[in-house]
Amino acid sequence: MLTDTPVIHPQPRRSAGRARLGIVVALLVVVAIVAVGIGVRANESKDLKTWTDTQALPSVILVSPVAAAQGAVLILPGRLEAWSRAAIFARVGGYLKSWKADIGAKVKAGQLLAEIDTPEVDQQLLQARADLAAAKANASLSQTSAKRWQAMLASDSVSKQEVDERNGDLAARQAQVMAAQANVERLTATKGFQRLTAPFDGVVTARSTDVGALINVGSDTSGQELFAVSDVSRLRVYVQVPQSYAPQIKVGTNARLSVPEYPGEPFNATVIASADSVNAASGSTLVQLQVDNPAGRLLPGAYTSVRFDLPVQPNVVRLPASALQFDDHGMRVATLDQHDHVLFKTVTIARDFGDTVEIGSGVTAADRVIDTPPDGLSDNDSVQVSKPAAANTVAEAKPHG
Repeated sequence: MLTDTPVIHPQPRRSAGRARLGIVVALLVVVAIVAVGIGVRANESKDLKTWTDTQALPSVILVSPVAAAQGAVLILPGRLEAWSRAAIFARVGGYLKSWKADIGAKVKAGQLLAEIDTPEVDQQLLQARADLAAAKANASLSQTSAKRWQAMLASDSVSKQEVDERNGDLAARQAQVMAAQANVERLTATKGFQRLTAPFDGVVTARSTDVGALINVGSDTSGQELFAVSDVSRLRVYVQVPQSYAPQIKVGTNARLSVPEYPGEPFNATVIASADSVNAASGSTLVQLQVDNPAGRLLPGAYTSVRFDLPVQPNVVRLPASALQFDDHGMRVATLDQHDHVLFKTVTIARDFGDTVEIGSGVTAADRVIDTPPDGLSDNDSVQVSKPAAANTVAEAKPHG
């Protein structure tokens, strides 16, 4: 007999397990997607914050200070003067008899320039010589008398007092001879001044008298200058050097001169002396140079332009003028330290070229200087550099006088 036995099928149970597994997987996928999304959003938020913070920092451009390739050029006005100049005055009065040298004439030491007719001195000299002859005669007579009285004293014919009186008279007469002799020599020397001569080799640069002119005794403070003789084989050049440059211009420093009458032709000169003091009125130091003038092309009294090529200063660097900032702290520049933090430094300007300046102190060639620093920067502020320091350097400025 056949019996019907029920058959159990496990398919529904397996289907439920699979469904639960799919749900778990789906949940895991959803969780992963959410986690990834949260991570992406966190990274994006972090990047956005970083970008925002970066954009909030001031952007700056750096320049590198550079040392000057050559020293400064200093051009100053100067005045040419004769190496020696002598004004010739009369030492005796009279009338000009003749003159022998006009302006521009080259003369030697002792050469006759002019003669003065001195009739008064001539008469005085004749009188002095006559006085000398009379004094000598009186002295001779006194001496003879003194000898006779001295001889009589030995025989007690005269007293000692009388002999002493005769000896005293002789001494007085001899003194009169000496005085008369001195007067003759004085007038002889005075008459010698009627010849005006050149004191040294040179050129007659002035003549202010003529034949027949009345000549009076003169000097530098009074009277008329008759001639002027100048030694122009070499000239002196006087220059007022500003106080800031005076220490750089020493004895032996070379310079070049230029004069309007010879454009483009330099003349070499050398510093031979300095006043070593500052004029309170002008704030400058007087410097003297020497220039050879064998051909006499340069003229005393003329204007000249003096050019000094100064040595390179080791501590001086050049920056663009836009890097300077002037405020209540003085003249400063903004620099960056190793951590790109702002550090202000006080500086002094050595020379101003307009678009660039030479900094005498405060920064060195190793500093990173901010060009055109933004307003509101302070020490220790963070900034971002828009260009590397090597990309911006100071252009070498042309020398200025």
